[in-house]
Amino acid sequence: MNNAIHHKNSSHISFWYDPDKRSIIYQIGAACLFAFVAWYLVSNTMANLERQSIATGFGFLNHEAAFEIGESLIEYSAADRYIRALWVGFLNTLLISFIGIILTVILGTFLGIARLSKNWLINKCAAGYIELFQDIPVLLQLFFWYAFFYEMLPSPRNAIHPFNGLFLCNRGFIFGIPQAHPVYTYMAMAFIIAVIVIFFLKKWATKRQNLTGQTFPVLYTSVALVIGLPLVCWLIGGAPTDMNIPVLKGFNFKGGLTISPEFAALLLGLVLYTAAFVAEVVRAGIQSVNKGQTEAAMAIGLKPGQILNLIILPQALRVIIPPLTSQMLNLTKNSSLAVAIGYPDFVSVAGTAINQTGQAIEGVMLIMIVYLIFSLSTSAFMNWYNEKMAIVER
Repeated sequence: MNNAIHHKNSSHISFWYDPDKRSIIYQIGAACLFAFVAWYLVSNTMANLERQSIATGFGFLNHEAAFEIGESLIEYSAADRYIRALWVGFLNTLLISFIGIILTVILGTFLGIARLSKNWLINKCAAGYIELFQDIPVLLQLFFWYAFFYEMLPSPRNAIHPFNGLFLCNRGFIFGIPQAHPVYTYMAMAFIIAVIVIFFLKKWATKRQNLTGQTFPVLYTSVALVIGLPLVCWLIGGAPTDMNIPVLKGFNFKGGLTISPEFAALLLGLVLYTAAFVAEVVRAGIQSVNKGQTEAAMAIGLKPGQILNLIILPQALRVIIPPLTSQMLNLTKNSSLAVAIGYPDFVSVAGTAINQTGQAIEGVMLIMIVYLIFSLSTSAFMNWYNEKMAIVER
């Protein structure tokens, strides 16, 4: 009897001193606590909303929006539903983020390389740019560029007109574009096909060089494909040259393409601000490569451009990519500041919907989901690229 009791007590003690079993109990307890808190918050919120007669759910998305949006990549009117208005804001945010990331990477890479230049003037100019734009909050920069476009540029009647088809005024940048023609659709398809061909051509050229040591002019061939295929389509389609030129009618321009001051200020502010941080990321990545690599490349007769493209950057990328991903995410999230200067991004459109419907919880939840999608998509792509560019140990 005593042995049985002793065995039971020892089993009980050994259970609580087993870290694996104890951790399971803690995790179950934490999960139960989280579920209780979530239930309490949700039930309390629903009760308060019901008491104040505030509708819940996403049914409002099918109601008429009844408000205009200044800029849209798709057709939209106030008679459309809220879901289409939010889709317009989603596309506007996607556009500013996509263009901003591309320009930021290009400008940041250039500045990072310039920061390491042996030329005193180039080095100091790059360093001054980085210090200036890093130290000024991005929101203040957005306000500055917004005020610049509205205060410094003239009215449409006195627009700056450097050459035919281009006008600069406080309504934005207005310039001529080719007149709509079916051939341009085929040119776009030809461009996409050229990019796909270049992708497989580069893989083939790399494999061929590894096996035989023979190089292939991938750069010149790529340029010929990207320019040549669309050009052939343009010639076959009749070589249309008609242009849609903007014309001043009344108080504004009609025709052409207009880049609004809000879009220009937001894009310029985000790119100039984020590029200063990307430049430091690129500089640190380049400096992480051992100087012996550069000396060895110079010893075998490689030119400075070849050393940078073939030796330094491929090794620096494994250091550059992780912090570069963070800067891309920062640019995307900072685009939500567009509401401060009147650009209709997703936050701005969702905010208008919240004000009209009073369904703040659903609206804020949609904003969180959209930015979560943007962040996870960017991270997934950069993680894939990071694995692809990782140096494989033999």
